[in-house]
Amino acid sequence: MYYASIGMLSLAVLLIINFEALKASPQNDIHVAHARYRHFLFAVMAYMVSDILWGFLYDQRWIIPTYADTVAFFVMMIVSVLLWTRFVAAYLENKGRFGKLLIGSGWLIVTFEIIALIINFFIPIFFGFNEEKEYVPGFARYITLFAQMILFLATSIYTLAIAIKAEGKEKAHHRTIGFSGIVMTTFIALQTLYPLLPLYAVGCLLATCMIHSFVYKDETMEHSLEMGTAKRMAYRDPLTGVKNKLSYLEALRSIETRLESGELKSYGVVVFDINGLKQVNDTQGHEAGDEYIRNGCSAICMYYKHSPVFRIGGDEFTVILEGEDYANREELILAFDEEMNANRKNGLVVVSSGMDIYRPGEDHSYNDVFKRADKKMYEKKERLKTAAS
Repeated sequence: MYYASIGMLSLAVLLIINFEALKASPQNDIHVAHARYRHFLFAVMAYMVSDILWGFLYDQRWIIPTYADTVAFFVMMIVSVLLWTRFVAAYLENKGRFGKLLIGSGWLIVTFEIIALIINFFIPIFFGFNEEKEYVPGFARYITLFAQMILFLATSIYTLAIAIKAEGKEKAHHRTIGFSGIVMTTFIALQTLYPLLPLYAVGCLLATCMIHSFVYKDETMEHSLEMGTAKRMAYRDPLTGVKNKLSYLEALRSIETRLESGELKSYGVVVFDINGLKQVNDTQGHEAGDEYIRNGCSAICMYYKHSPVFRIGGDEFTVILEGEDYANREELILAFDEEMNANRKNGLVVVSSGMDIYRPGEDHSYNDVFKRADKKMYEKKERLKTAAS
């Protein structure tokens, strides 16, 4: 029972620590190495289950089921070693000579152990049980365990050697992989010396905890940050920095959904159009035109600080009003128009605007509100043109 209890504790901790890594999802497969690592974890779990079962069966001295479970025990152990080599090769992105040698060595040990286990049915070269029903390790067991030690040690030395040339987090990650291999080597050596203690399971637990804490979790967070940055870039207008047409379309879907659910009761729409952009482009060039657009956008953002600003066309912008800006909508549009009148007199950027609000029971969609605001904007644009002439 003592032997099995250590295995159960190791399995429970491994499941808790590596719960996210064990789930199959695109987030977990950031890199092919993460998929390989998950395969290694499943093999370790299978090994731990057979190890726990071995403890129960051996305590009862049920020789036939204990023999069968011992075979499964060694098979899962060597499979976990093979999957470890595949993980390290994938993590290092080594498809060259070392990667092939690493995986080839893993398969060689697997082949040797399977052959030895088959022979063991007839001649106890791997393990056996004496007349007192006590477990007796054979010489083939020592050969395979020693080969596993050499394999883990080789991967550790190679990974640590690469870490010397690496920098930053990559250096720390490589060191962790290397030291986790040394931990596995150490506990396989101890397992060789003390066959009746579940030391290989403890070694697997420590190694996987190291990898999870200092490699997997770190890289997952880095990936999340990269994805977040990429998503923000995909939803941002590169010229002005405000939200783009894609973001605008998502906002419209959100409005319709919240209206249907009753979550949204009121909102407003302000439509903007920059006056005179074509003239600036024709007389001063497109670089000046881009600067003119940025100035117009800055003027909009200065007044509508608490609302999302969308660039929906070359010189067209839209603001969706909720909360504080919705409550102050009349004051904001009045102040903005006064600013634009001053800009017109001073030869600065002029932006026409039109605002309207959602009318429950009358408006069937967002487009109804937008059309009214757009009409008001064009009416104001004509007035500004007339005043300028």
